[in-house]
Amino acid sequence: MTFDKVYQYNFPTTIRFGAGAIKELPAYLQANGLKRPLLVTDPTVAALPFFKAIVADLEAHYLSVEVFSDIHKNPVKSDVYKGTEVWDQTSRDSVIGIGGGAGLDVARAIVLRVNHREDLFKYDDLIGGDVYVTNEVPHFITVPTTSGTGSEVGRSAIISDDETHQKKILFSPKLMAKIVFADPVLTMDLPPHITAATGMDALTHNMEAFLAKNTHPLCDGIALEGIYLIKDALEKATHQSDLESRSKMLMASMMGAIAFQKGLGVVHSLAHPLSSLLDTHHGLANAVNIPYGMEFNIAGFEEKFRRIARTLELKDESGEAVVKYLFELNTKLHIPHRLSEIGVNSSHIETLADLAFADFAHPNNPKPVSREDFKQLYLKAL
Repeated sequence: MTFDKVYQYNFPTTIRFGAGAIKELPAYLQANGLKRPLLVTDPTVAALPFFKAIVADLEAHYLSVEVFSDIHKNPVKSDVYKGTEVWDQTSRDSVIGIGGGAGLDVARAIVLRVNHREDLFKYDDLIGGDVYVTNEVPHFITVPTTSGTGSEVGRSAIISDDETHQKKILFSPKLMAKIVFADPVLTMDLPPHITAATGMDALTHNMEAFLAKNTHPLCDGIALEGIYLIKDALEKATHQSDLESRSKMLMASMMGAIAFQKGLGVVHSLAHPLSSLLDTHHGLANAVNIPYGMEFNIAGFEEKFRRIARTLELKDESGEAVVKYLFELNTKLHIPHRLSEIGVNSSHIETLADLAFADFAHPNNPKPVSREDFKQLYLKAL
């Protein structure tokens, strides 16, 4: 692969991938008769020069642009309702999600809510709510600006309850983007700490998807290749950013999101409560927890870990070597090894354990995880 051209992949979303892909957005909208897009992003991205350049380019092509960016770092239901009000008040005809997981999750949830106006959490996938997603949805386009969640290729949005902090999954194949403009140039100016945290999120997606208990050989192959790309690219993208490392990370991020339709596991269930309770960045929460969660999973799954170790090209092809690699990678990325370094204290442990045990991710973990297991994992990581 050369890194200065645009490729097209259909898997199954149409993905325009490569440096300069974002320049195709105005022509795409015009070709599809779309004139009034709602751009959904987060407050940080909305203030960045590349975002302002995207808006200016759309307006230069005589498109009416409305921006909604009044969202939380870890999105909540009220964010979605506010965004839908903007849709209603400004007569939009399409939604473009631009950003990392937060912006893309809110964008996708707005896409759902436009023509599904019952309580948002009626559509929670964990209670079978996807069966109520019966109406058409607006034309939806995604533009990733981080290499972490892979939300751009997903079919679900994770939104928290404002009061209980519990995360809900809004899912439907209808919520898949019509097209993704994945331009690694948009990720080039991410600061090192965000590059590191989002990159570890992508690594967590690929590793947990590979280990998830469901049988899905297609996802397993994608996950291993995603791990391989990250091995070569994450440290360089963080500390010596170039187009090749940024391209590999953006691709690996999408691969992780494709692979985790197979399922996730204990690490995400450890991480999600940190975001909802303490507003911890999701990627950072995964990064700190992944060595501990992977160590928990080794016994009984040694062969799976052997394959991960081979993919990482470790001399010692064992689960213990994978855990050692993860701690060393966090050190290289300047990510803490302890939860206490990111604002967790002993008074949080019981609530975190309750939320983790109630989380949707760990039922797909290769082995069962009890509430006591979660408590002990938090204490070990503290």
